[in-house]
Amino acid sequence: MPATEPEITEIDHLALVVTDIERTVEFYERVLGMRRIDFEFRGRSRTALAFGARKLNLHETGSEELPQPSGAGPGATDLCLLTETPIDRVLSHLEAEGVAVEHGPDDADGARGDLWSVWFRDPDGNLIEVANEVGEPERS
Repeated sequence: MPATEPEITEIDHLALVVTDIERTVEFYERVLGMRRIDFEFRGRSRTALAFGARKLNLHETGSEELPQPSGAGPGATDLCLLTETPIDRVLSHLEAEGVAVEHGPDDADGARGDLWSVWFRDPDGNLIEVANEVGEPERS
């Protein structure tokens, strides 16, 4: 019987390599409303940031878990996060928190249609896009 490829349906989590877990947690909690999760995995204490039904596992430089992507390092990630909060309110919040906006608001292309987005950087230089879905219904 021939092998069939898997049908991928969703992302469960992503890993973010950072220089300082505590600084990263503080930023993502304060700026993006994520919540810290501390857990044990393979006998080691780990930290993640939860949002909706997803999470970002945090890997501190020099103590990464295996398997690990080749060349992974702080500042190498580009994330797009969806919100129902209007972008003008996101911009006001970023300004109040002292976070510099790098670009936007501007149009962007999302997985399910058009986005209205704003871009900024986290403490390690990772590019963070926060977006409202505004476009066409799901693509086929």
